[in-house]
Amino acid sequence: MKVQRIEHLSLRKFVLDCLKKVIMAYVSGGIVTILVAVLAFFVSNPAQDYAISVDPVLSKGPGGTYTHVTIKNTGKQPLTNVKVDYGGLTRPEFIPVLTPDEKMMLSPPDGSDLSQVRVTANDGIDIVQSYRSPLNAPLIGNGGFGQ
Repeated sequence: MKVQRIEHLSLRKFVLDCLKKVIMAYVSGGIVTILVAVLAFFVSNPAQDYAISVDPVLSKGPGGTYTHVTIKNTGKQPLTNVKVDYGGLTRPEFIPVLTPDEKMMLSPPDGSDLSQVRVTANDGIDIVQSYRSPLNAPLIGNGGFGQ
């Protein structure tokens, strides 16, 4: 009788220990999930009220030269009076309003200086960005640039 009671207590302790471990695993997993969600929220939300991303691309290939400038409002507030100056003998392009997360792809006109682009806007935006050239590797697939 005494042996059965000891076995019963050992089994009960074993089951309780297993349940504690399972509960701790679920609680730990929940905490990690919440931390990842909070981190993702803060990473995806812009930190500044007024910010812009400028990506000028220049690709030279056998078919000629392909250029475009992608601009995106990466801030929380709309940008007003956005001016894209391609340099050279061309007139700047004006965009009255660029809303948050709005993205535009522009083509520099003939006569543009293809070394850099200057983008200005109200609220202190003044970015000068040099053109970048993507790798011309037609076998890899480079998004149509240089092919």
